[in-house]
Amino acid sequence: MKRKIYLEMHTLAQARDKWRRAVQERRTAVEKLSVFSALGRVLAHPVTARLSVPHYHGAAMDGYAVKASETFGASAVRPQHLTIGQQAFAVDTGDPLPQGTDAVIMIEHVHHVDERTLEIRTAAFPWQHVRKVGEDIVAGELLLPQQHRLRPADLGALLAAGVSTVSVYAKPRVWIQPTGSELIPAQEAAKAAPGRIVEFNGTVIAAMVTQEGGLALLQPGIADDPATLRAHMQHAAASEADLIVFNAGSSAGSEDFTASLIQDLGVLLVHGVTMMPGKPVILGILEGKPFIGLPGYPVSAIMAFEQFVRPLIYWMQGLAEPGWTTVDAVMGRKMPSKLGLEEFLRVIVGRVQDRLVAMPLQKGAGVITSLVRADGLVQIPQESEGINEGESVRVRLLRAEEDLEHTLVMIGSHDNTLDVLAAELKRADPRLHLSSSNVGSLGGLLALKRGQAHCAGAHLLDPSLGDYNRSYVERYLRGLPVRLVELVRRRQGLVVAPGNPKNIRSVQDLFRPDVRFVNRQAGSGTRILLDYELAKIGRSSEGIQGYDWEEYTHMAVAVNVLSGSADCGMAIYAAAKALGLDFLPVCEERYDLVVPEACWNDTKIQTLLQVIVSERFRRLVAAMGGYDPSHSGTVVSVWNGHGWQGADDPTGA
Repeated sequence: MKRKIYLEMHTLAQARDKWRRAVQERRTAVEKLSVFSALGRVLAHPVTARLSVPHYHGAAMDGYAVKASETFGASAVRPQHLTIGQQAFAVDTGDPLPQGTDAVIMIEHVHHVDERTLEIRTAAFPWQHVRKVGEDIVAGELLLPQQHRLRPADLGALLAAGVSTVSVYAKPRVWIQPTGSELIPAQEAAKAAPGRIVEFNGTVIAAMVTQEGGLALLQPGIADDPATLRAHMQHAAASEADLIVFNAGSSAGSEDFTASLIQDLGVLLVHGVTMMPGKPVILGILEGKPFIGLPGYPVSAIMAFEQFVRPLIYWMQGLAEPGWTTVDAVMGRKMPSKLGLEEFLRVIVGRVQDRLVAMPLQKGAGVITSLVRADGLVQIPQESEGINEGESVRVRLLRAEEDLEHTLVMIGSHDNTLDVLAAELKRADPRLHLSSSNVGSLGGLLALKRGQAHCAGAHLLDPSLGDYNRSYVERYLRGLPVRLVELVRRRQGLVVAPGNPKNIRSVQDLFRPDVRFVNRQAGSGTRILLDYELAKIGRSSEGIQGYDWEEYTHMAVAVNVLSGSADCGMAIYAAAKALGLDFLPVCEERYDLVVPEACWNDTKIQTLLQVIVSERFRRLVAAMGGYDPSHSGTVVSVWNGHGWQGADDPTGA
């Protein structure tokens, strides 16, 4: 079978419009449901009340039912007496009014003269404290319209009005077919061989279907050969499914057959949309049923689902696609974008000094953790070349808007203790959320200068002084008062494979032609440390195979060594220990939190400080290996914007 290449790309707007015109009028079957199990379902027909509510005149207060006209003239100076059982009748809230009465006097407004006589000092007016027949609902009137999604209060109104069953649209049944000869079930993840991929996209897609009100029909993964794909497409088309989703095989690779098969078996509407992530989307009709081919990369699949599957689930129930919660924020870093592609940028968002700041996260259609960590998405139009630093952007939130007020934004160097810190912050206050962006120590200081973070993580070595961070603060944060708070001291060194098969002993060995090195990004403290160690032996970086190969975290460096992609990298001991790698120590360094004075009294920062001075935090960090947290929380120095004021104590006082 020939490969299907992108012959006619559609813009996102064009693809959505074409999709809507092809499938919007489709509806799922109508079914009858008990009201008791109808929460969240969509009415297929209008519902009229069978009973009035209330269906009798009833007391709205505890007291005495009376005929209002018999109380006229009563006042404080001319109290009136009523005979119990003849003129006044005891009632509780909800009781029907006795024959001949039309008002209720509250119990606290009567005085018992004796067992048979009441005294009142205010006249009642007709229908006082009475719920009249049909006050809430009148039998025969429209109670709920067609295409209304049932809420908890609606169920109560239906039952009160004598309606016990309703006609609703069936939940759209979505056939979800993962494809790929390389896939293995998640249960076999522990024994995955190289080239085998754990199938998790299907579960993600099924969860999204359920979340949007559909019924997920998740199938086992299948091989992506044409015969198998054809058979399963035909099986899906003959099933009870209302729409069909195939995952992977939608691109233009040598084993991407889905588009050609849809063209052969049905109608191919769209193949390829100018969106990123999510370009390899297939939209079509297969034996009368909507068919969607989602890309194999997880972020691409999720983005494409939101644009094409999600609206269809609502349309099939007669609903408009709901919108998203959005906020305006300031972009923290310049982000270029490719003309002609609608880009969805993942960002962390937090309120820093009275403004919302959005900081971009790692790109990549396969980086699902970028969505796990993201607070929101920024959509860059296809006619734009990107977003400038400081530019106002509209952010579609992936968390509740109120959560942003409790988000602590930390930008700078990566360290494994940040995972502990995030968990302990949540433990101290469940509202708190730590959003971090790993841009290197220097990048963190620059973010503070621009007012884009509550704090930064830094371990910038001054080779001339053997000191950390102070000279860089002087250079880059002039005019901005900050405090340096020690988080940990940690061991940095060379990470090598178990048993050190290349017999690497020092940075001198990095120049050997048989050694492949993996580096940290420019501006990171680890990169500066490496350059310092090279200078000590009188060498530059020239001749190191892999010096320009950059990773943004210690764990990413360690993973490359573990996989065999690199023979060596510089990282912290905790990263080596976590992955069972060998470690050659180079130095112990101090990792500080740099906190602007303007953020010091922020409750989020104060909670963070309380966490890092706690014995529990120190114990958890020490157990990771390679850390000395005994001085965690110590204010090392205070910079007033122009000079240093010396050290402080661990309480931050």
